[in-house]
Amino acid sequence: MSGIAFVFPGQGAQYAGMAKDFYETFEDSREIIDKASKITGIDMPLLMFEKNDDLNITKYTQPAILVHCLAVLKQIEKKGIVPDVCAGLSLGEYCALAAAKIMSQEDSIALIAKRGLLMQEAVPGGVGMMAAVLGMEPQAVEEICTKTEGIVSVANYNCPGQIVITGEKQAVMSASKELTNSGAKRVLPLKVSGPFHSKMLTNAGEKLYSELCKVNIMPSEIPYVANATAQYMKVNDEKDGENVRESLKNQISSSVRWQQSVENMIESGIDTFVEIGPGKTLSGMIKKINKEVKIINIDKVEDLEKIDSLAD
Repeated sequence: MSGIAFVFPGQGAQYAGMAKDFYETFEDSREIIDKASKITGIDMPLLMFEKNDDLNITKYTQPAILVHCLAVLKQIEKKGIVPDVCAGLSLGEYCALAAAKIMSQEDSIALIAKRGLLMQEAVPGGVGMMAAVLGMEPQAVEEICTKTEGIVSVANYNCPGQIVITGEKQAVMSASKELTNSGAKRVLPLKVSGPFHSKMLTNAGEKLYSELCKVNIMPSEIPYVANATAQYMKVNDEKDGENVRESLKNQISSSVRWQQSVENMIESGIDTFVEIGPGKTLSGMIKKINKEVKIINIDKVEDLEKIDSLAD
């Protein structure tokens, strides 16, 4: 059995000039980016194409990455390639929902703009922190987080040897020191504007849920894998739709189980991963999880020829 997964990156993959070649080459990709400007009130070409500080601010980063993914996705869909499952890292989950036709592009753009704003406003600057922990077993990281005073927990299980912790600045710093003393190869503070995927964002999730309730979750043949559980989710009826809303509400303050998600997809028969959007972050993680699977990343127009072999 073989299968194709479309996967979408999260925050940190952004760069100046992202999707500019798609905007200039394809009219329908240009329409998506211009439509996003109208929906969000953000000048997306200015944000994405020109060097600027805004691109690294959460409320701008999230729509920029999503829109890049959607502009690329449009060209892949035109080649007739249909995934067996979709998944995304953190904000990438919204790209996955759009790719699986569970959520409209318009709704995904509006929601991610709101999500970025809520996440940025949830915790005052300097109160929270995140750090990457390299070369340590998940259980050991979890145990040290549990023992540390204050709020600190695992934000991301990215791949073997790479975990991200999140929470109150002092607690993350204390845990980082203890992790280093306990054998972590390195603990690196991350340049992010908040303690994402920690319980400090629970209130942001509640506010996001009220927006999610206004959105139509559509039945689809294509499942997606939820970050918070690493389980397949399929929408057949309204009850399933409500489960998607609950999952997205919780996702904002829960651990992203990316490694477990990839392992689950491989176990279910996926042997080809197509990373869609800026950078190659997910491709690197997937290689560390499983060296046998095929990985294709589509960031630039010239990358599109890589997937011609899948369009059978």
